[in-house]
Amino acid sequence: MAAEYFVTLEKIIEFHKLEVVYLPKDAGEIKIKTAEINRPGIVLTGYTDYFDPLRIQILGWTELGFMLNMSDDERNKALGYWLGLKPAAAVITRGLEIPEYFIDACRKYEVPLLKTDEETSPFLAAIIENLNKELAPRITRHGVLVEVYGEGVLITGESGAGKSEAAIELIKRGHRLIADDAVEIRKISDKTLMGNSPSNIRHFVELRGIGIIDARRIFGMGAVKLSEKIDMVIQLEAWDSTKAYDRLGLDNEYANILGVRVPAMTVPITPGRNLAVIVETAAMNNRQKKMGYNAAKDLMISLGMEDINPEDREVDIWQN
Repeated sequence: MAAEYFVTLEKIIEFHKLEVVYLPKDAGEIKIKTAEINRPGIVLTGYTDYFDPLRIQILGWTELGFMLNMSDDERNKALGYWLGLKPAAAVITRGLEIPEYFIDACRKYEVPLLKTDEETSPFLAAIIENLNKELAPRITRHGVLVEVYGEGVLITGESGAGKSEAAIELIKRGHRLIADDAVEIRKISDKTLMGNSPSNIRHFVELRGIGIIDARRIFGMGAVKLSEKIDMVIQLEAWDSTKAYDRLGLDNEYANILGVRVPAMTVPITPGRNLAVIVETAAMNNRQKKMGYNAAKDLMISLGMEDINPEDREVDIWQN
């Protein structure tokens, strides 16, 4: 059974700085369970097929102007068609003055009524983006997430592989920490994963022999970040002399996380390897590939071997 996520109306009100006009109960008890938004134009005419009462309803000049031109009886029927379906909440945009009949109808049908000074289209875009983030499917996995040259790099591997040590070295080199030990990953869209740290361990790093440190307090606010898009995955593993590691980087490896394919690579660990430099180089190389340049392919072409076809394969980054 798929997990059901929700965000309270109270959190939405705080995030978007909405003015409360009417609430039938405490906003913290009202749960919003869908990122879909509705503008109730056709519903006001009486056509209620396919109407989803879980959606927040947005009203601007068009909707209020439409009701203003109705007779009292027509308006009462229209509001009954719509508000009688118990939508999750109604938001009036552009700071428009709300008619008393509209407030009375929301009270009658116990529908939360809110108001914003933002224009309709920008507010629609902002609330959809926020709801997509809050209601996104998510998993929490062991690893470290850092921002390196603008790339979100998820570092995985067995406990004791050196993930946290690499993160500290990267912070000292001017990069930023998002999460250590536990990374909460959210699927924002079919192509985008966003990672952050659980709030109770945010900014903390565990270093064996030293203990727990607060990266924000030791290295400053510029050393940490709340969330970051996951652009690539680096899996650390102990060197295995019997295993053949990719030396050219021609083949494309991917990690499948929540159905999203993310570029991935396996880095063998041996004494003396500078993991921070390797992560930096991998991040810059990944950015180059996204911009259309692949150094390995360029080398093969210069050697007259352009007919080589790279192989795509998925790797299990949490097999351990």
